[in-house]
Amino acid sequence: MARIMVIEDEDNIAFALDFLLTRDGHDHARLASGGGAIAALREMRPDLVLLDVMLPEKSGYQIVQEMREDADLRAVRVLLMTARGSALERRKGLALGADGFIAKPFELSELRAEMARVLAAGAC
Repeated sequence: MARIMVIEDEDNIAFALDFLLTRDGHDHARLASGGGAIAALREMRPDLVLLDVMLPEKSGYQIVQEMREDADLRAVRVLLMTARGSALERRKGLALGADGFIAKPFELSELRAEMARVLAAGAC
């Protein structure tokens, strides 16, 4: 199973993700803000980051941009999650280097499918 870092400030969403990831057997951890994300990602070395766009301290867009500029984190897969699921938001996230984008609220089955797609793309 995958090592997954969840960076999400909304507890209800984080709890739902924790339930899903635990049930599916993934090794996972959570951060509730963008501050310290890069250091935590370097330490954990996850296969996938489930990254909220709107976070305290540092946005998901800033985090994905910093990851793509960091030689140690460049290859980590990133799935952006946002309540603002417009085409413009999606294009911005993908242009900054995200591997996928999912609008909140989402069905857990939809998230599971998108996670599998992003992880499979990273395995190539």
